[in-house]
Amino acid sequence: MGQNSHHQDMAARVQTLRQQLQQASYEYYVLDAPTLPDEVYDRLYRELQELETAHPELITPDSPTQRVGEKPATQFTSVRHNIPLYSLENAFDLAEFRAWEDRWRRQAPEVGPVEYVAELKIDGSALALTYENGLLTRAATRGDGITGEEITQNVKTIRTIPLRLNTDTPPPIVEVRGEAFLPLDVFATINQERTTNGEPPFANPRNAAAGTLRQLDSRIVARRRLDFFAYTVHMGSPTPHPPTSPPPHLPTSQWQALQLLQSLGFRVNPNRQLCQSETEVQDFFNTWATARTRLQYMTDGVVVKLNDFALQQRLGFTQKFPRWAVALKYPAEEVPTVLEQVSFQVGRTGAVTPVAELRPVQLAGTTVARATLHNADRMAELDIHQGDTVIVRKAGEIIPEVVRVLADLRPAEAQRVTMPQSCPECGSTLVKPEEEAVTRCINTSCPAIVQGAIIHWCRRDALDIEGLGEKWVKQFVEQGLVQSVADLYDLTVEQLLPLERMGQQLAEKLVGAIAASKTRPWASVLYGLGIRHVGTVNAKTLTQHFPTVEALASADPDAIEAVHTIGPEIAQAVFQWFRVPANQTLIQRLQQAGLQLSASQAEPQNADQGALAGKTFVLTGTLPNLTRTAAAALIEAAGGKVTSSVSKATDYLVAGEKAGSKLTKAETLGITVLSEAEMVEMVGEGS
Repeated sequence: MGQNSHHQDMAARVQTLRQQLQQASYEYYVLDAPTLPDEVYDRLYRELQELETAHPELITPDSPTQRVGEKPATQFTSVRHNIPLYSLENAFDLAEFRAWEDRWRRQAPEVGPVEYVAELKIDGSALALTYENGLLTRAATRGDGITGEEITQNVKTIRTIPLRLNTDTPPPIVEVRGEAFLPLDVFATINQERTTNGEPPFANPRNAAAGTLRQLDSRIVARRRLDFFAYTVHMGSPTPHPPTSPPPHLPTSQWQALQLLQSLGFRVNPNRQLCQSETEVQDFFNTWATARTRLQYMTDGVVVKLNDFALQQRLGFTQKFPRWAVALKYPAEEVPTVLEQVSFQVGRTGAVTPVAELRPVQLAGTTVARATLHNADRMAELDIHQGDTVIVRKAGEIIPEVVRVLADLRPAEAQRVTMPQSCPECGSTLVKPEEEAVTRCINTSCPAIVQGAIIHWCRRDALDIEGLGEKWVKQFVEQGLVQSVADLYDLTVEQLLPLERMGQQLAEKLVGAIAASKTRPWASVLYGLGIRHVGTVNAKTLTQHFPTVEALASADPDAIEAVHTIGPEIAQAVFQWFRVPANQTLIQRLQQAGLQLSASQAEPQNADQGALAGKTFVLTGTLPNLTRTAAAALIEAAGGKVTSSVSKATDYLVAGEKAGSKLTKAETLGITVLSEAEMVEMVGEGS
């Protein structure tokens, strides 16, 4: 009896210590108002360590002592995000910001004045954090937005990320997004240590943060003292609680979400503002253009979000970005150099892109010798001439582009640069549709188009044909061995041997790599086909909803658009692609070659699991208890799909107050209409 009593006393003391240390961390890191002296914190921490060492059965995952693992990991596991991590559309000046404003208002023309939330854009690495019943259970990198790498043990070392949410009434699932970064003073110290040890210094804090998060030994991560700002929260349906202990309030706006994140124990960037007008957003942006240099972290712009979650839900997403947010970027580093000539490249879609060949110059840490001129309209706007002195910058700090011409330095009798009339690859007449800015070659047999399509097919994120690079593809096309991707699967070793620098071993290796690509999944094949607007993320989304090529090829635009995140432009592009006879023949040949044009059982198919498996839902109106984000998370967690528009492919409409036109259309089509309670009951029946 005495031993039992002693053990209970130890367990109670351990629990008290954890609560005291968690509260102290919250006051120190989140509130920036510590009440516990450092020496007292250290004493309590040591006491907890000693008790857990003596009683290891009392150790829990959320204990402050568990922030650093004992054993290094051997590898990282790829995990699927519960909610996709979308990137943001960039605006590089206030005019582009106003253009973004115009675009979303065209989607919602009746909306009047709105509130914006302006937040500094942190230059680090995005993380997705999952909390189950208040406990941190998973942390993952952004990856491609659909899948990332699980780095939970490393993320536990970041002291501004709570191991347990600061609430006694946590919802069952909370998804938190934010940015991990290295403070500048820490970055300087790390580089100094690396230089002293003979190691190459990190190029910038962003690279250092990303490299740190991918360390296999979490003890190294802990020593590098990463920091974290939270900026997004997705909450599921709260668990039942007695009336005296209500669950956390579900936010209805971004501003409320940031306040909630802070109350849950996260550090939220204090340099944010709730703006009542576009002018206030511009003032915030202009203020931080210079003030950001005094910060202890890197920021390259301001993220502007529409504050109201209901409006966000209505606007939805393009194929890449949320329509309700934009990253207003500060000007990148710009340098002058001399234009030596302009070349014209033909891409796999026939688009002809003018490229400035430049006198090499250093820009943002790299040597730049080429820069895009985009299209004929941009060249005319720049009024670019041979031999001009031009200003070059990196758009989004990645792609070099010519931003302006210093006409005063133009050589005498310099000739204006114009787009060619004929394709530089095949000689066909070029076409520029009135509704497009792009000039195109429309000869589908153009070697550049064929070559570009095959190179795209062979890419790592498409069919991943190892060793088959641009050099070999060019030879295949020039020698007439391939005229489409299907021809690759007819190639033999004997056909390849006559090619320059081709030997028996290499030929066998290439033919083997082509054959191995037949095992790539349906999503990779769809992306590899090169349909306009269908990137890797959209390809995965479409193949989850349409598990066979026959299902996708026979779907009408409404059914395709009904898939969550797939807009009308993408739906039309996919629908029209499958109507082209040559493409139908291509699909038949790929099937005959043995390519994977359906989802295998080994591939994760959320639609095949859960109480709502295979069912498509649309949410409309104001629900009594849940935000649309929370309701959508419930449905998707149960295997259902949530789309933005009602169509014949919709199974259920979940309607709240002020349901409007979606309810009318659902009733016209005979679609079952559910209340929030009925939808939650359907989810519960399968739990």
